[in-house]
Amino acid sequence: MYPNLSAIGIEHPETIERYSLRQEAANDILKIYFTKQKGELFAKSVKFKFPRQRKSVVVNSGNREYKEITEINRTLTFIIDELDRITNKKHTEIDIKKKILGDLRHLEQVVSHKIAEIEADLEKLK
Repeated sequence: MYPNLSAIGIEHPETIERYSLRQEAANDILKIYFTKQKGELFAKSVKFKFPRQRKSVVVNSGNREYKEITEINRTLTFIIDELDRITNKKHTEIDIKKKILGDLRHLEQVVSHKIAEIEADLEKLK
């Protein structure tokens, strides 16, 4: 179902939680994070390095000036497409609602702690 992920050694794509992509010099670094298993302190992740493809592009056709540019590796674009299909399935409206509620509860805690801190400071002034 995911031939490009299989080609780089990902045997269980259903355990992928998210991924990150960054550029470092002449390489693109792909990091894939898997769901945390019971008893693990940190979620497992794997890192892949893809060299960027070099291309010469005509800048000025009259003078035949060329500029060398780099672009994302074609294989990596196929892998990212598969990763997007996997990770987008997992991010539904329910997940967004849970995140918003979690953020709201956290904000509530922060505000109540700050109010208590300010009240304690007021008591010291009396």
